[in-house]
Amino acid sequence: MNDQSLHTQKFKAQLDEWKADIDKLKARATGASIDVQLDIQKKVDALDARMVEAHAKLDELTAAGADAWDGLKANVEQTWAGIKTSMQDALEKLKA
Repeated sequence: MNDQSLHTQKFKAQLDEWKADIDKLKARATGASIDVQLDIQKKVDALDARMVEAHAKLDELTAAGADAWDGLKANVEQTWAGIKTSMQDALEKLKA
């Protein structure tokens, strides 16, 4: 398996994990007060936007040919790291 395939699999697994985390937060909001529901929904909307960005980067990575992969790799990894940090920060704040 090549480097591109391994990165793609890693990113897909991370997206699945984030999706599950967001779904848990949505479920938690169901039994909360209206104010808490509104707060969680606002933050979930922001997380969903980051998920869209992450999916776009994954699509870009998947579509890249072997020649383009080397040039794209650093950019994708840097962007992914930023998405990961913001997702983790937001999820931690909402879990508290």
